[in-house]
Amino acid sequence: MKVLVIGSGAREHALVRSLTEDPAVDAVVAAPGNAGMDASVLCRAVDVMDPDQVAALATELAADLVVIGPEAPLVAGVADTLRVRGVPCFGPSRAAAQLEGSKAFAKEVMASAEVPTAMARVCTTLDEVDDALASFGAPHVVKDDGLAAGKGVVVTDDRQAALDHAAVCLARSDGRVVVEEYLDGPEVSLFCITDGRTVVPLVPAQDFKRVGEGDAGPNTGGMGAYSPLPWAPKDLVDEIVARVAQPTVDEMARRGTPFSGVLYCGLALTSRGIRVVEFNVRFGDPELQVVLARLVSPLSSLLLAAENGTLDALPPLRWRDSAAVTVVVAAENYPGTPRTGDPVGGLDEAGEVDGAWVLHAGTRRDAVGQVVSAGGRVLSVVGTGADLDAARDRAYAAVDRIDLSGSHHRRDIAARAAKGEISAG
Repeated sequence: MKVLVIGSGAREHALVRSLTEDPAVDAVVAAPGNAGMDASVLCRAVDVMDPDQVAALATELAADLVVIGPEAPLVAGVADTLRVRGVPCFGPSRAAAQLEGSKAFAKEVMASAEVPTAMARVCTTLDEVDDALASFGAPHVVKDDGLAAGKGVVVTDDRQAALDHAAVCLARSDGRVVVEEYLDGPEVSLFCITDGRTVVPLVPAQDFKRVGEGDAGPNTGGMGAYSPLPWAPKDLVDEIVARVAQPTVDEMARRGTPFSGVLYCGLALTSRGIRVVEFNVRFGDPELQVVLARLVSPLSSLLLAAENGTLDALPPLRWRDSAAVTVVVAAENYPGTPRTGDPVGGLDEAGEVDGAWVLHAGTRRDAVGQVVSAGGRVLSVVGTGADLDAARDRAYAAVDRIDLSGSHHRRDIAARAAKGEISAG
């Protein structure tokens, strides 16, 4: 089969890498791709936000499956156009993608499905925000209602900083914010593949949102991740499926907007039990990098079954017992306005580390074919090993071979988990 992967980040590079290793896949095309993907597969230019362009490319290529990586094209309805044109597509419809497109909508669905989540108030004025902040108390949690590339959330003890973030969000057209109670406890990411009825969970992972070590500084799109979670309760995945994923999928079907694709469940394991922090309607980056590093089952069969409505007939997924850690190498000034255009060196040397590989996130080739930075998160370096310590060692050994002027990365990815310093609930 031929698979078209839509997107240009490390998440899409991870998908491309897994699909090219899949014996059922004859060809993979990435659109638009990046400098890492174009070393192994054909990359084609496309405006990912233009449903007609994406559908025309898929038709031209005679793609048997289109996998949409980023959230914005899903919210824009790209999956709908593909299906109308008869092209199989992994990803939810525009209506179903509102689970990520609007946090207020997600809260409404969770309330109807009796899914445990943080208490929240939807606000359209600063006075309403001020009142909600006072009601919930510190730490303050303020979320942009719409898409914000993982950077629309502020968690702070500083009330003025919370109000300032809310003001920026409210100033946008149709601006709304969601003010929530703060949730204690470690966070978990679980991807659940669904065809609108059956839910198949992948293995859980944990990511690191803050830019600095020790979770200091502002939120980012993600600075690293690891899997497995040695501290997680044995029945955690079953509980998340039973209390969160399946009720949400059932509620979406009841509303006449069935959800197929991947439901990303971001949760906090609080002292009062599991609570949903957020839903996403696509794979998370960088969590997907470590999850796919452990997946043995063919990826194409899983994604195609979600589109075909045959997940209930799929054999149980097989997983490696080994651990995986990914470390994000970010450009200077990220998550502010990143510096771009700098040469990226040491890629071949990093790839020579046993059990490690480099996935490109924000890269391109310059006029002479040299790989240069082209975004805030530039690379995602994956290390695997028998346990988290070994995986960490390999990931950082590879990171240390990367040469990118002004770049920065966290040195504490998976460190506390490897030392047994995390407890659930």
